[in-house]
Amino acid sequence: MILTEWFIFFLILQAIHFLGTWKLYTKAGRKAWEAIIPVYNAVVLMKIINRPWWWVILLFIPVINVIMLPVIWVETIRSFGKNSTTDTVLVVVTLGFYIYYINYMLDVTYIENRDLKPKTAAGEWISSILFAVVAATIVHTYFMQPYTIPTGSLERTLLVGDFLFVSKFHYGARTPMTAVSFPMVHDTIPLVRTKSYSSKPQYPYFRLPGFQNIKRNDIVVFSWPIDTVRYFRDRSKLSYYKPIDKKSNYVKRCVGIPGDSLSVVDGYVYINGKQNKLPERAQVQFSYSGTTKGSNFNLPNLYDRYRIKPNEFGYNNTQFNAQGMTTDAATRFKNHPNVAGIERNIMPKGLKDPSIFPNNGKVNWNSDNFGAIYIPEAGKTVKMDLKSFSLYRRIIEVYEGSELGIDNKLTVNGTQVLLNGKPIDTYTFKQDYYWMMGDNRHNSEDSRVWGYVPANHIVGKPVFVWFSWDTNAKGLFNKIRWERMFTTVGGSGNPVSYFKYFLIVLAGWIIYGQYRKKKKSA
Repeated sequence: MILTEWFIFFLILQAIHFLGTWKLYTKAGRKAWEAIIPVYNAVVLMKIINRPWWWVILLFIPVINVIMLPVIWVETIRSFGKNSTTDTVLVVVTLGFYIYYINYMLDVTYIENRDLKPKTAAGEWISSILFAVVAATIVHTYFMQPYTIPTGSLERTLLVGDFLFVSKFHYGARTPMTAVSFPMVHDTIPLVRTKSYSSKPQYPYFRLPGFQNIKRNDIVVFSWPIDTVRYFRDRSKLSYYKPIDKKSNYVKRCVGIPGDSLSVVDGYVYINGKQNKLPERAQVQFSYSGTTKGSNFNLPNLYDRYRIKPNEFGYNNTQFNAQGMTTDAATRFKNHPNVAGIERNIMPKGLKDPSIFPNNGKVNWNSDNFGAIYIPEAGKTVKMDLKSFSLYRRIIEVYEGSELGIDNKLTVNGTQVLLNGKPIDTYTFKQDYYWMMGDNRHNSEDSRVWGYVPANHIVGKPVFVWFSWDTNAKGLFNKIRWERMFTTVGGSGNPVSYFKYFLIVLAGWIIYGQYRKKKKSA
């Protein structure tokens, strides 16, 4: 829905509210016209139901408003003496229209000094849980979101099994676009494995101001641009339409920012002709293959010595392959007395891989030798010819078209590019785009496969590892990576764990709480 449609929808809601409540307003000692003035009518209603004025703000926060509406319906009818379970069920099931029946058909009396405390233990529990969900949803949506690392594409910096806190406010929180969804979950309701949202209606895209822009080499969480799967890791043939904010979340390193010219040469990223330098904690990894001296090959502690996981090392007689090795580890591995030779697996320049962006089989690009390409910047204009047609077709048709409610169609007539049937020689981009890649070059599905990441797909910035679990380790105690708990994602040098300091603060807080409790009792 576009802004005009939402405005009309808002006015319709105001009319519905007025028609269903104006008599109740008068019975509460207010004026009938107060029920039709937008926003003001909500403030007056909060006074009628004896609730704080700031509840009105919650009605304008996406997702939160879906939770708050049934609460206000129930509070409204209870303010006029309708307290039974039947009344509560009816007002919720009828989506609030039961209030019409009370407004026109019943002679109710306004209870001015209504007791707001729940009359049963169950009611008190429900009230507490409800507002805990509201508070948690606000934090989850606009401030900080938990996230789990599912793949090894950023190994050495982020490990499989790391549990992160992702900041929404660094780059500016993206307000929800899906109007109706289950709180505190993403695209799927756990256990029942069913869709957690309704695809319609959709709010317009909006992002709150952030305090920093995405910088080159930042690790970023974003919505997977081409996601049509039911839930993460689902690779069935079933295809699902998913709103932008309900697409699967991915985490990669942003190696190219708007305005950059990017290419990949022998697996290394080049920006504007210069090789990209990764931060100190980051290490590029590749796959390697080689041979050993004889068939009795035994290398203990591969992970400790060369950072190779058991499931990333294959050996067959005298040949081996190793995934996710850094250049330094490969050099040390090569010097082992039982290794005859080792070389990095690189697809040569000019070898075509049809699965690589722009996925048309017309360019001689592959995952190790790619580009150069221009990363679009909002407001910048590019020439439109047959080459740029392939690179920017999805941007124009989808990211700046159907996902924004615009019917864009890009076609070619001979050598002429047509937009919605009209010839164009240039195109001006409406938003910024980014290029995301994994540090583990041969174990990462990233922008080399599906292209650009639009600005409206950005979710947030990982800032903190609060827990880490190693499934390959033996024993419960060893499975917990204690050295990674409560470590920062960014920064220089080796990650420093603040877990012990957390335990000290927690213990101090508990002792202080016990002291206050005893002092209060005394």
